[in-house]
Amino acid sequence: MSGSVGRPRAAVVVTGSELLTGAISDRNGPWVAEHLGELGFEVSHVLVVGDRPADLADALEFVRGAALVVTSGGLGPTADDLTAEVVASFAGVPLELDEPMRAHIAGILAAWARRTGFDGPALEEANRKQAMVPRGATALAPVGTAPGLVVTVPDGPVVVVLPGPPRELQGMWPAALAAAPVAELLAGVPAARSRSLRYFGLPESEIAATLRDLDTTGIEVTTCLRRSELEVDLRPEPGVSTDALADALIAAHERHLVSADGTSTDALVAAGLRDKGWTVATGESCTGGMLASRLIDRAGSSAYVDGGVVAYSNAAKTALLGVPADLIEARGAVSPEVARALADGARERFGADVGVGITGVAGPDGGTDAKPVGYVCFCVTTADGLVLARDPRLPGSRSDVRERSTDTAMHLLLRAVRG
Repeated sequence: MSGSVGRPRAAVVVTGSELLTGAISDRNGPWVAEHLGELGFEVSHVLVVGDRPADLADALEFVRGAALVVTSGGLGPTADDLTAEVVASFAGVPLELDEPMRAHIAGILAAWARRTGFDGPALEEANRKQAMVPRGATALAPVGTAPGLVVTVPDGPVVVVLPGPPRELQGMWPAALAAAPVAELLAGVPAARSRSLRYFGLPESEIAATLRDLDTTGIEVTTCLRRSELEVDLRPEPGVSTDALADALIAAHERHLVSADGTSTDALVAAGLRDKGWTVATGESCTGGMLASRLIDRAGSSAYVDGGVVAYSNAAKTALLGVPADLIEARGAVSPEVARALADGARERFGADVGVGITGVAGPDGGTDAKPVGYVCFCVTTADGLVLARDPRLPGSRSDVRERSTDTAMHLLLRAVRG
């Protein structure tokens, strides 16, 4: 049950045939795995299986050696929602009606029926199976109508059974951690002392070359490319410090360092704008508002985001953000000069302290020898005269170019707020 650096192992089993067909993407597996890692577990597997009970049973057997298993999905009222039944079989116990949980679910459904006009008693009967729980299990109050479960398997793992909708799963997570079997397990988990370094614009091969010359004894080092950033995680064995290794990695690649403590770029930008008392406005072409959307994803962003304009056509660039038509004619819509005009136009029209302009060739068509697909121009300007510009060629599909453009703009904005 122990991991490679003395940590207990955990596994995640996500159910849902729709995840296997590509109809929707799995959001629960990555979320649960990340949070288990933060708690000090080594996540050994994230498995996705369909709705067939035999497939779920096989997956549970496969991860039987883990200390903790978290499942998601299969807790609804329909015939193919059989996770509770399969977990009960895995634990070697029968299902029993949890009367307090049945009454709790009935109250939720009765209130919903009154609002919607549905037949309350019929709904209650249809959802009765959701109150059937494995004998001895701890039932977790539902966020929707599906309760969660915590089941201790004899000579096996503690199994936490959570619903499939991400909002419900995440809402139930604190209660799952507080349940006695999980809390007892957590009490024996060494405190998570991992450290994360974030870099931008640094190839993974460069970090690998640096690590070959450093002492990593007692420290598990993993690297991951995410949102155009290279994240380096250092997970030490008990009694081992990551300070010397982290300091060496920071010194070797300081120019590319975004964060030495794992703080995200988005959080750093938000904090930087707040600290300076700045507001930001965006003028976007090829990203179509993706930068503005990312900025306002954070709660409280109204304190530092004034607004944004999507100026896709040349006419819109001129009419909405004051980009001179003769500049577009002379330099082209995708040019460093137009990117600066977009930044200045957004900043001036919104009365913001900082403006961001983005214009590029997202593809798959429209590229030329001089300005190929993936060529994107960025500019950040401030009211006190700071100008930061870049015009890289970004790889990938149209969606890749647009996402990477948003990432690049965020990092250019971070440079501005850091001064």
